[in-house]
Amino acid sequence: MGQWLRRSGRAAVVAAACLLSGCGLVGGPVSLHQDAPDLMTVTSPMVDQGAIAARYTCKSNGGRGESPPISWLDAPPGTKSVALVVDDAAAPISPRVYWIVFDINPATGELQAGALPTGALQARNSAGGVGYEPPCPAGGPHRYRFTVYALNSVLAQPSGTPLKEAWQAIAAHAIARGRFVATARP
Repeated sequence: MGQWLRRSGRAAVVAAACLLSGCGLVGGPVSLHQDAPDLMTVTSPMVDQGAIAARYTCKSNGGRGESPPISWLDAPPGTKSVALVVDDAAAPISPRVYWIVFDINPATGELQAGALPTGALQARNSAGGVGYEPPCPAGGPHRYRFTVYALNSVLAQPSGTPLKEAWQAIAAHAIARGRFVATARP
C-alpha cells in the first residue's frame, strides 16, 4: 500500500507540473499560443510589510480570506479576453492552483478585492472548489504567482470548468502575459 501511495504521489506531482508548464496530459503537448511573451505589467496593493496582507490569506474571515485586488497594463492589440491564474510552485504537490478567473473583459484592467467584474468566470482550483482559495503556507514562507494572460479569444466555458480544461484553453489562446509574485508567511 505504501509503495502505491508513493507512486501515486509522484504521478500527481508530474501531472500537476506538466499541466501548468503548458504540456497537455491528454493528446500530446500544448504550449502557450505563440510562446506568449511577458509583455504585460501586473501589480497589486495586497503586499503589507513584504508579505501578502493577512486579509487575503487563510488567516482572515474564518479561513476563507478575501480575493486580492490585481491590476494589469499593456494587453496587446487583438486581446479578446483576459485570464488570471494564481499558483504556488513550491507547494508539496506542485504547482498548486489557488484561483483561475477567465473571460475577463480586456477593457477592465483590474480585479477589485473580493469581487469579480461582470462576465468574468471562475474555474475549479486544485482543492476542487470554484473561486479563490486563500494561501495558507505551512512550514515556511511560500511565493505565490499571480499571472495574467491576454487571450485572443473569449473562452466561453462555464463557471466551474475543471482546472485542466481551463488551463489548456488559456494556454491555447494566450498571446501575452505578465506576472506579480508575492510571499505569504505561515
